Amino acid sequence: MAPIKLAIVGVGKIVRDQHLPAVAGNADFALVATASRHGTVDGVPSYKSIEEMLAAMPEIEAVSLCMPPQFRYEAALTALNAGKHVFLEKPPGATISEVEDLKRIAEAKGVSLFASWHSRYAPAVEAAKEFLAASPLKKLFINWKEDVRHWHPGQAWIWEPGGLGVFDPGINALSILTHILPKPVFITEAELEFPENRAAPIAASMRFSNADKPDVSAEFDWRQTGPQSWDIEAETEAGKMRLADGGGKLFIDGALAFEGPIMEYPNLYARFAEIIKVGVSDCDIAPLTHVADAFMLGRRKIVDAFHD
Repeated sequence: MAPIKLAIVGVGKIVRDQHLPAVAGNADFALVATASRHGTVDGVPSYKSIEEMLAAMPEIEAVSLCMPPQFRYEAALTALNAGKHVFLEKPPGATISEVEDLKRIAEAKGVSLFASWHSRYAPAVEAAKEFLAASPLKKLFINWKEDVRHWHPGQAWIWEPGGLGVFDPGINALSILTHILPKPVFITEAELEFPENRAAPIAASMRFSNADKPDVSAEFDWRQTGPQSWDIEAETEAGKMRLADGGGKLFIDGALAFEGPIMEYPNLYARFAEIIKVGVSDCDIAPLTHVADAFMLGRRKIVDAFHD
């Protein structure tokens, strides 16, 4: 079978660091074009907009959308209406309702829509899911703290409405949580810290529950310096679990139980090719729903101004 003709829209850091190497290593795809206001890829035709690109190259079969979430709906709509399969970087959109609309349109057009929660493809996530499935959960805590100055220097869009603020990295933790728990949970309370000069939160604390009344909580913070924290700790009747390094390593009762090579984006593109071949979509919005609920229920706390 000939490779799927793929285009990437929005050529920035995440594309150069993750998408380009993953596509280059996947025989199911051939990168044939890019569209970006500023970025280009050597040896690949480039355009300033998705509309210009699709008009010039109707042979494109699939597009990966890697621009900020506030601008993703219109680009996705353009691609879907042109009959293209669509890969959505995380988060899949700025709101739940726009992603639901894209799901409806993709189904009507008979093309595949993929919400790419890359942290679910971290090497130890499936092992953590299996461990939690085998023993009743007593307590779970997410500690997800990093330095925004290091990971998003000068990126104003993350602080605007729809940019999600600290939930931009935090949604990675929520994507893992919604995948590994045997039963779904929902937010019962939250506190969101907004810098006085920003429209999105810099920190958040949340509590979750369900009919079984588990003790589940999370702390997100974008002000951490030094070592970064991307950990999920759980207590069960079978022992204590720690999913560390963003899902890279699993510890049981303090002992390393599983680790593997980091293949998140290669695995994402393998999944994208799979759903295209079988003619289905994979567009789970559970992590984004938790973000929306945090904003719905969260107490707003104003903190000191933040400057990059």
